[in-house]
Amino acid sequence: MKELAGKTAFVTGAASGIGLGIATALAQAGAKVMLCDIEDAALSAALEQLRRTNVDVDGVKADVSLKAELVAAAEATTARYGKVHILVNNAGVGGGGPYGTWTDASWNWTLGVNLMATIWGIEIFGPLIEQHGEGGHIVSTASLAGLISGGSTAYNVSKYGVVALSEGLRPELAPRGIGVSVLCPGFIRTQIMDSTRNLPKRFEGATRPLPTSGPLAERINLVRQRISDGIDPMYVGELVREGIENDWPYIFTDLEFESVVDARFAAIKQGFDHIRGRDPKR
Repeated sequence: MKELAGKTAFVTGAASGIGLGIATALAQAGAKVMLCDIEDAALSAALEQLRRTNVDVDGVKADVSLKAELVAAAEATTARYGKVHILVNNAGVGGGGPYGTWTDASWNWTLGVNLMATIWGIEIFGPLIEQHGEGGHIVSTASLAGLISGGSTAYNVSKYGVVALSEGLRPELAPRGIGVSVLCPGFIRTQIMDSTRNLPKRFEGATRPLPTSGPLAERINLVRQRISDGIDPMYVGELVREGIENDWPYIFTDLEFESVVDARFAAIKQGFDHIRGRDPKR
């Protein structure tokens, strides 16, 4: 995918944040982009904003945690553009708390949007990319939390899943002419902390009122501040464009957590060191 001009991209969670940044970067590179989002008003505003720059974009509303709606979005994309070359599984929510606060609804919502929608997106769009034989690329948005889990939340579990899926798919799809990248952003200026604004009714009970005092409240406020002061999503979009063009397996946004990732792998290595020299019984 060295040349994006004239290709078609499908981007979920595209009405704001990282998704809009990616859609913008791809459109400015000459790709035709179908923006997919659950939020009607934001989707309309994003399309209006992009069309002012004379790019070829369109939009489709879908709740990606429902497979049937992703299928319908794919049909709308092929009806509009004929082919799909690039899939960006970006839609995500920050639902669910740590051990002791888990609910079935929070797990179902978070895994549904963050992980199952990624799986379904690849299942649905993968064959569409293969069938034209022109090559393609799949990018799935995970998080640094997909490499260094900071707690027992559904969010972290879902993002580890996206990393594992992307790593496994990359060697499998390469012979078919499809590149695979996983995006692991740090603190980006998005609305991830306000994900409940789009909580479907079927997941009622997925969230509980946030604490207003104590250690957890302080941690939440710190994260909110870091996100508020975070990296520009448009910059992230340009990184993703570059990652697609150069077939990067991992796309990072900054170096802040590099040492923490190093420490995690050092701990894994130490686990092997504990049993080094032993002869396992067969």
